[in-house]
Amino acid sequence: MQSQKPLTLGIGCRRLASAEQIDAAVRAALGAHSLDEVRAVATIDTKAQEPGLVAFCARHRLPLVAFTRAQIAGLAAMPTLTPSPAARAHLGVDGVCEPCALLAAQGGRLVVGKTVHGGVTVAVATSTGDAA
Repeated sequence: MQSQKPLTLGIGCRRLASAEQIDAAVRAALGAHSLDEVRAVATIDTKAQEPGLVAFCARHRLPLVAFTRAQIAGLAAMPTLTPSPAARAHLGVDGVCEPCALLAAQGGRLVVGKTVHGGVTVAVATSTGDAA
């Protein structure tokens, strides 16, 4: 029996970022980890229809989970998260990738904090108790 995949990705991106840009950013953030370890991708609801993000998730057969500003705001105030002036200005929240990764991990912890690559931000979280 296959064990549950341990990782969730939180992704924030510029408008119209391509699937290729998102793929490159994800691979850079994952480092030694593999896309095969990822169970879901999470973002803010206003980015959930971005063509590049939708295409990336479809290409890798990953579910895309969207969180509201209110859900993110409740978590983004944590002192361990990296605030984003751009996310604050454009979306009204202090961050996207880190809080979304944590929300999708359902109480987990970050194993890779916010990384920025080509206009795409990525954070990686694991559920509590999962090996990273």
